[in-house]
Amino acid sequence: MGVGVGESFADYVNETLGFGLTNTTALFSVGLVVVLVLQFRERRYIPGIYWLAVVLISVVGTLLTDNLTDARGVALWVSSTVFAVLLAGVFAAWYARERTLSIHAINTTPREAWYWLVVLVTFALGTAVGDWTLELTGWSPGASILLPASLILAVLAAWRFGMGPVLSFWLAYILTRPLGANIGDFLALPKGEGGLGLGTLVTSLVFLGTILATVVYLTRSRVDRTEVVASDIPEGESALT
Repeated sequence: MGVGVGESFADYVNETLGFGLTNTTALFSVGLVVVLVLQFRERRYIPGIYWLAVVLISVVGTLLTDNLTDARGVALWVSSTVFAVLLAGVFAAWYARERTLSIHAINTTPREAWYWLVVLVTFALGTAVGDWTLELTGWSPGASILLPASLILAVLAAWRFGMGPVLSFWLAYILTRPLGANIGDFLALPKGEGGLGLGTLVTSLVFLGTILATVVYLTRSRVDRTEVVASDIPEGESALT
């Protein structure tokens, strides 16, 4: 959902509203910084703040790729490679510092910082790889969804047959990014280009509505909460888990 709304909402604000890449990037970057400050200040998991950060970071990540492709003329295969190498570097640095990449161990501020950096790079990578898939294969947006979806199913099968849970999670997590980008393109692009023709505004509203419904459900049900009461979280630890 995150990368889908990032793809469509960034295009809507940039192109339809005419903000331009520079102004759109500045606007959402400022918003992201503000929300991340709120996220890091919380000593407990708040679904509304967390998912707002996901939405904003998805838009900013998408805009990173758009700036390289549209404003700088960087080929999609180059940006895909650069972001893939950068992501591998972030993972390596995270593991070197913390000796774990498990999301269940994100219980300190530095580990949460690594987590959000990974999320940002994966959104940028997902946008680049999703668009590159369309460019490379010539597939329709609908058909392009099948590749990352099939790879996610392959990761699920590998996990069932014994692949480590941490590796399985991150592989699936990374693959959801091009999947979301391709779904966003499929919904938004005109029918003449193989899409459903919903446009960027309607597509953004669909994704945002789905995320809002998820936040309401999680807030009320608390099924995603693993933390104990806030007073049990030591000073300086993260509210992410």
